[in-house]
Amino acid sequence: MDKVLYLAMNGAKNVALQQATTSNNLANVHTNAFKADYAAFRALRVQGDGAPTRTYQVDNTIGHDMSQGSLQKTDNQSDFALATPGFFAVEAPGGGEAYTRDGGFVIDTEGTMRTRSGMAIQGDGGPIVVPRGMQVTLSVDGTVSASRTVGADRSVQVLGRIKLVNPGERAVYKGDDGLFRPHDGQPLDAATGVQVKSGFLEASNVNAVQSLVEMISHARHYDLNIKVMQTADQDARQATQLLSVGG
Repeated sequence: MDKVLYLAMNGAKNVALQQATTSNNLANVHTNAFKADYAAFRALRVQGDGAPTRTYQVDNTIGHDMSQGSLQKTDNQSDFALATPGFFAVEAPGGGEAYTRDGGFVIDTEGTMRTRSGMAIQGDGGPIVVPRGMQVTLSVDGTVSASRTVGADRSVQVLGRIKLVNPGERAVYKGDDGLFRPHDGQPLDAATGVQVKSGFLEASNVNAVQSLVEMISHARHYDLNIKVMQTADQDARQATQLLSVGG
C-alpha cells in the first residue's frame, strides 16, 4: 500500500511541474522569440517483490523547443529577426556573453547598440557603437552600416558586424532570464550562414491551443493521482480497522 501511495505522490508532483511549465509557455505566447519549454521524465521500475511491472517517474529534465516562430513584418528598421537557426550575442546582465533571438535595437546616449531590454549587442570585436546623428542599416549577414541623416556627406560607414552563432540545440541551455548559454560557459565562435532579416520580429513559437489542451490533460492526470492517493489512504485505514477488530 505504501508503494501505491508513493507512486501516486511522485506522479502528482511531476504532473504539477508539467502544469507549471505549460502555464509559463502560455503566459509567453506574445513574447518575441520565446522558445517553449517542456518537461520530460524518466520512468524506472519499482524495485522489490510483488511489483515488477510498476514504474515511477524521476529526474525531470527541462528542455526547450527551438523551432522558429513566425516572422512578423514591422517595416521598422530598428527591428530585426533571425531567419535561420542560430542566435546573436549580447552582454548578459551579470557579465559575460549570452545569446538570444529577440531582435530589435535601440541606441543609448553613448551610442552603444542595445536590445530593447538594455543589453549591449555584441559585435565580432565587442559592443557596436554608432556615432551621433547616423542612421543604422543591417545587412543579411549582420553587418551594421550607418550614414548621416543630415549634411552633404551621406557616405555609408561599416561600424561592425553583429556576432552571430549557431551552436546547435544541445550545446546551449536556457536560463531563468530567457537567455541561452553554452554548457561549458565559454563564449561561442561566430558562425557563417546565420541570416538577419531587417524590419521583422520573430514571434513566440508557443501554440496557444495546444498549450490549453495540455493544461487540461495535466489537470486530469493530477486529479487521477490525487484520487489514487485518497483510495490508498482509505484502504490503509480500513485494513487497520479490520486488523484491530480481528486482534
